[in-house]
Amino acid sequence: MTKQLADLSLDLDNKWSYLKTHGDAIWASYPSYLEVVIPHALEALREHNLTITFFVVGQDAALESNRDALKQIVGQGHEIGNHSFRHEPWLQRYSRPQLEDEFDRAEQAIGSITPQKLIGFRGPGYSLSPDVLDILGSRGYLYDCSTLPTFIGPAARAYYFLRSRLTRAQTEDRKQLFGSMRDGLRRLRPYYWETPSGAVLEIPVSTMPIFRTPFHFSYLLYLAQFSELLASAYFRLALLMCKASSLAPSMLLHPLDFLGKDDVTDLDFFPAMNLPGAQKRRFLSRMLGLYARSFDVVNMARRANWLVSGDGPHLPVKQMSYLK
Repeated sequence: MTKQLADLSLDLDNKWSYLKTHGDAIWASYPSYLEVVIPHALEALREHNLTITFFVVGQDAALESNRDALKQIVGQGHEIGNHSFRHEPWLQRYSRPQLEDEFDRAEQAIGSITPQKLIGFRGPGYSLSPDVLDILGSRGYLYDCSTLPTFIGPAARAYYFLRSRLTRAQTEDRKQLFGSMRDGLRRLRPYYWETPSGAVLEIPVSTMPIFRTPFHFSYLLYLAQFSELLASAYFRLALLMCKASSLAPSMLLHPLDFLGKDDVTDLDFFPAMNLPGAQKRRFLSRMLGLYARSFDVVNMARRANWLVSGDGPHLPVKQMSYLK
């Protein structure tokens, strides 16, 4: 029996980007863990014969010190996507000229590590705006994947603020971090955005059908702090519900899914960073194996091209007012 097509991506947020969002001034020296996390990620993907999409931050590609590590990703055949230049999860607050500059700088920097044409975008912190979508259309991007249809965004934001040291101005910038309750009403399945520059395919990050709770790997590792059995059962339930509703998942990894308290310091505010790195990687490998056995897992470009082809399903069109 042919397995349903699903996708997998990794948001390559660097250490400095987490410190920046957290309000720690040390971010400006661009501390990095890419040379540590990229080999771990590539090893895990090779183990399960997975070729996925890495969303790269332009600022990292602009730094010569990161390029050898980033080129390892390209060399192993993975798709590269655009994850913005400055990785500020308040992208929806940018003016149109600021956004054009953000895309110019990201595309130029990422172009220094790969000959691939960028066709996919994910906003940092799931940030998105009508201007971002119109720019994607005008620049020939095939797909966006910046939406997370869940109701728990405000709770996640409150947790983040509780663990952060932010000024009033910084809190104002981050007031829409992780989205709103209304995001839980958005579609779980792919659709098109209608923009003045043309249609842009949206592939939402998957949440559990009916309940709309996240189940990407960072959430599984959060549960694994308390019980790996519970986390595994939750993931199995999510995959079963996706199959029962014919929803092909779009799953998401983060660098800290591969790193523990013994691998990186200064990030104890991030969930599940109390676990050793080796324990996280063993658990993650089991979950990746389960995902690969359940679906035909491909990179986002391959799934996007199938969705827009004649072989894909008919997709509805949404106006950009759907963002509000």
